[in-house]
Amino acid sequence: MATTTYKILGQLAAASATSEAFYTVGTATGTQAVVSTITVCNRGTVSATYRIAVRPDGTAVANSHYIAYDSTIPANDTIALTLGITMDKSDVLSSYASNANLTFNAFGAEIV
Repeated sequence: MATTTYKILGQLAAASATSEAFYTVGTATGTQAVVSTITVCNRGTVSATYRIAVRPDGTAVANSHYIAYDSTIPANDTIALTLGITMDKSDVLSSYASNANLTFNAFGAEIV
């Protein structure tokens, strides 16, 4: 029987202008996840842009993987994206930030 664990799936304080993985679904057979909400927090005093992609089986990012692309977040603000993203084993949630002042968080459930 599958076990569902509700938790913080991933957290990342982004490096400047770098695409980084901040959650990878486990590799055990049958492992899945549902990403309920992703938050993007701009800790800086100027607007920034961000990208979020869901990469099947950890493949290299492609245009079809983006759920947000160069979206703007105002200074000292937080955006919550409640999406219900379903992910299979080895899928990767990744982000890109235009500067080093953005923090990404993913909340949801992992099913094993």
